[in-house]
Amino acid sequence: MKHPGNLKKAAGATRKNKRVGRGAGSGHGGTAGKGANGQKARSGTRVRVGFEGGQMPMNRRLPKFGFTNRFRLEYQEVNVGRLQELVLQNKINTSNTINAELLYSLGVLRKKSIPYKVLGNGELKSALIIIADKVTKSAEEKIKAAGGSITINNAVEETKSAEKITTKNAVEETKPVDNVVEEIKPAGGEETTNG
Repeated sequence: MKHPGNLKKAAGATRKNKRVGRGAGSGHGGTAGKGANGQKARSGTRVRVGFEGGQMPMNRRLPKFGFTNRFRLEYQEVNVGRLQELVLQNKINTSNTINAELLYSLGVLRKKSIPYKVLGNGELKSALIIIADKVTKSAEEKIKAAGGSITINNAVEETKSAEKITTKNAVEETKPVDNVVEEIKPAGGEETTNG
């Protein structure tokens, strides 16, 4: 029976402190586990990531190229073959309108906030009504050949254009304005002459 008098800690819950510098027989004597002398053998030292002792570091030696387009728009991909599989599995009907909300509820899309694009891989035999943010030419041909229709959602392009306009206006507002120096005249509008 367990009671406060015979309770024990679980195995491995506690262990002895590592006592360094107590002779070679302990296994942690001499340099106390810090190797040979040097900066890192001293207490309180810290070498920042990427520092190579003063020589030109790797991130500055390598050439830089390319840039990151902040207006890049990532699309989730859905193939027409995947849509045909959903039809065969009776998860979608040909009478249903296929949009982002429906595909998200079926687990085909990861997020509703990210637009999706229909690709042309696979075969499509069912006539489907699809509303997508983007579609490839091959996918559009297969959808129409099967008797379906595809509608492009223009809200994504409008949002992208609005972001570009907002950024452009913000840049123009931050441009320095030339200082305008006005001629100061005395009260009464009369100019004063020296002498």
